[in-house]
Amino acid sequence: MTFDPVEEIKRFHAAINALDFDLIESYFAEDATYVSNGVGSLSGRADIMVAFRKYFDDYPDQTAVDTLVEKAGPKAGRAVWSVRATHSKTGNPLVREGEETITFNEDGRVTHVEVTDYRAF
Repeated sequence: MTFDPVEEIKRFHAAINALDFDLIESYFAEDATYVSNGVGSLSGRADIMVAFRKYFDDYPDQTAVDTLVEKAGPKAGRAVWSVRATHSKTGNPLVREGEETITFNEDGRVTHVEVTDYRAF
């Protein structure tokens, strides 16, 4: 069966929307990198998961919707998304729109995520 990065991104995003941290963690390769104009650069699955847990502690009600998921290469895809959430401590709303390119390795694990928010948050 041929690897389909579009379907894999949809499954990865579903795990994030479900806040299934065990499944999210299983998606990342040990040496994965995550780069975002909102959070900076993270290296390694452990650091990425610390950031994910912190973010979702702050925004546990996040709803994210993909408006486009497309293939960007044999092992990569691009997703355009929008996010709505409320900060758990301040009550401030968060509205984000952006895109990300996700690259996978031969085992189907995420090796790199490049996030671009269309505006700073």
